Amino acid sequence: MRLGLGLAALGRPAYINLGRDRELPAERTVDAMRAATWRVLDAAYAAGVRHVDVARSYGRAEEFLAGWLTDRDVDDLTVSSKWGYTYVGDWRVDADVHEVKEHSLERFTRQWAESRRLLDGRIALYQVHSLTSDSPLLTDRPLLAALAELTGRGVRVGFSTSGPRQAEAVDRALALEVAGRPVFTAVQSTWNVLEPSVEAALGRAHATGAQVLVKETLANGRLGVAPPDELAAIAEHYGVGPDAIAIAAALSRPWADVVLVGPATVPQLASNLDASTIQLTDDDHHRLAALAESASDYWARRAALAWR
Repeated sequence: MRLGLGLAALGRPAYINLGRDRELPAERTVDAMRAATWRVLDAAYAAGVRHVDVARSYGRAEEFLAGWLTDRDVDDLTVSSKWGYTYVGDWRVDADVHEVKEHSLERFTRQWAESRRLLDGRIALYQVHSLTSDSPLLTDRPLLAALAELTGRGVRVGFSTSGPRQAEAVDRALALEVAGRPVFTAVQSTWNVLEPSVEAALGRAHATGAQVLVKETLANGRLGVAPPDELAAIAEHYGVGPDAIAIAAALSRPWADVVLVGPATVPQLASNLDASTIQLTDDDHHRLAALAESASDYWARRAALAWR
């Protein structure tokens, strides 16, 4: 199955996904969020999902996943995680700041050690979190050398991207080499029918042999909670939710190796999984392509979403 499960919406009490706050327990204690995470993991695994994506900044997502893997005795899951952001929300929904970003050798060294303590031997892909085209990482040779060393340990090294210049970040990062070999062999980018600007760059990445993961396929809930009329009409035609159509659009991309979904509940997951039953037509793709926004407008709107 090409669908993977992201735990951004489950590993911490607050996040920016629209509609999420109505689905989760009113009291978002650590125990309550762990239980919610395990329910979704159980359902995803039963449905055949075998890739789970976490990050150091997703609150306790790595911890929740590690506990579930041990309790369920699961050993056939591909796990990807990310470093670069630190969660500082103190398990509060109303925190002034929830995460802080830093792409430095010190941050990588510390967070890789933290990830290994929780998921030692489980992590197949370790990614720079939200790399941008102006990141100091791109010219930090000691940091790049440290990242390249992970490949020798059997861990694929990748990066995720965010912002209106994703394509530039993808091209620049994939061109980086240490000792004549590429530092990065995987990329995780935001692509959805509202924000497809990175598509050509991801196609180039796939053509070079890099693994391509797609995130935020529902535009942080915008395409599920309040979908555009055209998307809703296509969904009604197929008898599925608008989320399934948006995810099916991502699955139709030949360069997309893993398409991540980020449900907060089992019913949301079930609706997401309906995407695998949909074969969109050329007319559907044409109608969906008309929904694209400018990258700058899309990311400005995303930046205004409230944590809740």
